[in-house]
Order: sequence, then structure tokens, then C-alpha cells
Amino acid sequence: METRAAIAALAALAQESRLATFRLLVQAGPTGLAASKIAEALGIPASSLSFHLKELSHAGLIASRQEGRFIIYAARFGTMNGLLAYLLENCCGGNPCTPDCVPACGAAT
Repeated sequence: METRAAIAALAALAQESRLATFRLLVQAGPTGLAASKIAEALGIPASSLSFHLKELSHAGLIASRQEGRFIIYAARFGTMNGLLAYLLENCCGGNPCTPDCVPACGAAT
């Protein structure tokens, strides 16, 4: 992931409703959720949710698809994993991971 894409993703997630929306979509998995279900689960008005979904979409963190009369939103796991890889790229400065960073970098104990 390039630095600009990482900054855009982090900026999009740096807002309470967008972070909650993204986390909910991660929990929902690849099947995603309809906008109405997201609004209901998080208690966000539809007009506000629309704005937040647009911001997450522009950052490449979510994708949408039409299913009948519903728009289904799903987390883009490739982008999420790319962001995590970018953040952990130089974990522990190339040294063996310590027990404090093992969960973060995925190293085996």
C-alpha cells in the first residue's frame, strides 16, 4: 500500500461513526449488510450514514453492490490487510519480535 492510500484509509477511520460502520462490516464478513441494517444496528440516521459510507468507499475500505432494491456494503478485506501490512511493515525494526508485539505482527511464540 502506498503512503497516500494509507493516509486516506486512516483518515476515513478516524471518526467514530465510520470506525463503527467499518468494524460492523468486518464482523458481517464478505456477505456485507444493507445500509438499512447498518443504520439500525448503529443508530445512525440514513442521511448521516450515507455520508460516512461515501467516505469509507472513497478510501477504498468498503465496496457496494446492488441486490434487488437494496445496496449491500461490505468491507474490502484486501485493503484492510494492506493497511495492516503497511503499518506493520517494519515491525520491531527487523529484530525478532518481543512478546509485546507478537499478537500485532502475527509471529509465532
